[in-house]
Amino acid sequence: MIKPATETQNSQLKTQNFRLLSLDVFRGATIAMMILVNDPGDWGHIYAPLEHSKWNGCTPTDLVFPFFLFMVGVSVVYAMESKKATMPHGKMILSALRRTVILLLIPWITQFIFHPENGLAHLRLPGVLPRIALVYFICTILYLKTSQKTRDWIFASALIGYCVIMTCIPVPGVGYANLEPATNIGAWIDRLIFTPNHLWKESHTWDPEGLLGTIPAVATGLFGIRLGSWLKRKDRDENVKVSWMFTYGVLAVIAGLIWDLFFPINKALWTSSFVLFTGGLATTGLALCYWLIDVQGRKKYTYFFVVFGTNAITAYVLSGFIPHYMGMIKIHGASLYQTLFAPYFSPVNASLASAIFTVAVLWVVMWGFYVKKIFIKI
Repeated sequence: MIKPATETQNSQLKTQNFRLLSLDVFRGATIAMMILVNDPGDWGHIYAPLEHSKWNGCTPTDLVFPFFLFMVGVSVVYAMESKKATMPHGKMILSALRRTVILLLIPWITQFIFHPENGLAHLRLPGVLPRIALVYFICTILYLKTSQKTRDWIFASALIGYCVIMTCIPVPGVGYANLEPATNIGAWIDRLIFTPNHLWKESHTWDPEGLLGTIPAVATGLFGIRLGSWLKRKDRDENVKVSWMFTYGVLAVIAGLIWDLFFPINKALWTSSFVLFTGGLATTGLALCYWLIDVQGRKKYTYFFVVFGTNAITAYVLSGFIPHYMGMIKIHGASLYQTLFAPYFSPVNASLASAIFTVAVLWVVMWGFYVKKIFIKI
């Protein structure tokens, strides 16, 4: 049963210009999960929930990226709502463009650092940060230049249009529309525009962050913008906000499961059903965090996640560097994993323990940033 917010709590939430702590906590938990699944001790021994689904379907790991893009949308509202009425929109868009370019460059530079032998010939152009960059930039423009009603139409059009493109347009060279990894129309577009050498190294025939998938990924960002705008409303009681957030979330999950019957939930293709399903789960998760933390003031156990959440992109970037260099540490000729974990646990538990250790190491680094009040805003 949801306990109603007091009049004092409602007044504080409506009048204060505060940072949404629940968003930092939710984002921090997502980043912690991302590090956990991206850095196992042994890729050959991983618990099933910590792996991506093989193709159709959704595991807990598949929720990490859409949750983050959802929070990008929420953050756009909290970062820009107070400014868009007074600051020139051109200046705000230029600032967003600068951040977008930096986010695009980071993974490309990182690839040169880790794999200089590949040069430009095998530089992967799509990726997680490039998709975040594009979604952030497009959502920024849509938030500044369109009304919520227009954004709702764009959201629906993106999901329906993407479904039609993927399931109805014949793929050149294949002759029919399909949703298979290497032969769907999104994979064909990626090979045409990026060429195979610049796609995901595991296949070179398709990419899980392909160009066409940006369309529904933007819809995930718009989902977050709608929720952020709802949270920002001053004409609604906090318990009403939370109740409707749970309602929106559950309805979106149900709609996603129904659409899954015709257009399967698939993270790699970022299908329309995947957008609704994960957006609904993100909404209910954020609603729970918001009610407990920002409304009821239960902040006792939030510190761990806030450390990650207030420097999310920095934590993500460092999660590529720190585990890499940790792997180079040798103790009597053996790696840290072989020394500290493999001898004392079963293979899957050793792999998990190593991943948890990596999360802890990165947390200590980010804690240093946090206590020194170093918040890197790209």
